[in-house]
Amino acid sequence: MNIRVESDDAVAVLTIDDPARLNAMGRTFWPEVRDALARLESDGRTRVLIITGAGDKAFSAGGDIASFASLTDTAAKREFQRDCMRTFAAVEESPLPVIAAVNGYAMGGGCELALACDIVIAADTATFGMPETAVGLVPGFGVLRAPSVIGRHWTKLLMFTGERVDAETALRIGLVQKVVPAASLLDAARELATEIAAKAPLAIAAGKGLVNRGVDRGEFDHSTAALTALHATEDAAEGIAAFVGKRAPKFEGR
Repeated sequence: MNIRVESDDAVAVLTIDDPARLNAMGRTFWPEVRDALARLESDGRTRVLIITGAGDKAFSAGGDIASFASLTDTAAKREFQRDCMRTFAAVEESPLPVIAAVNGYAMGGGCELALACDIVIAADTATFGMPETAVGLVPGFGVLRAPSVIGRHWTKLLMFTGERVDAETALRIGLVQKVVPAASLLDAARELATEIAAKAPLAIAAGKGLVNRGVDRGEFDHSTAALTALHATEDAAEGIAAFVGKRAPKFEGR
């Protein structure tokens, strides 16, 4: 299991639980999150979900590149991208308010997961980034959601360069709504979750749906197609091989 879930009255905490690998998202992570979310939505008790990472170094360093490298079939790559998109969409579309408590690195898929959440609280030690272009790919969900959160120009800067931003910068550009000392992160998230849980759950769910209504779900298909095409490029193969081999990639634009 890549995750663990704990419930306390109306508030549940889902922890990405692989601190030895900076809570990297393996191939089983995505369905595990959806299954856990479905259980919480139907248990009749949970009103707010907090997502965080185990340990004090990372929320999630993103997808497990080494495991993705084993996907050599185009159909398998396409299905994997759809699996990721389904999980981000499940978080975004859940009737439960979802709070990201970002306790360290939120890179790649980790940053995208934070974008899928409704509110982001960050430890003052948190770092955010979308470094996928370094391995010949793009942050498929991030490029769809980040522009409406931080604007097109910041999205392009982070995507084009892979630049990392600290918690205070993330707060300034709107990626984060609150920054707190690392030692009090979960307490702050629980306090906010408890406040939200006291409100009318049907009204909260309806309000969340109305805010999200303008999002075009057809974008997921376009993003999946683009990522599948990128996975088939020589640059993507080189980027992943370089990452696994701990060397600098040599991109040729093909």
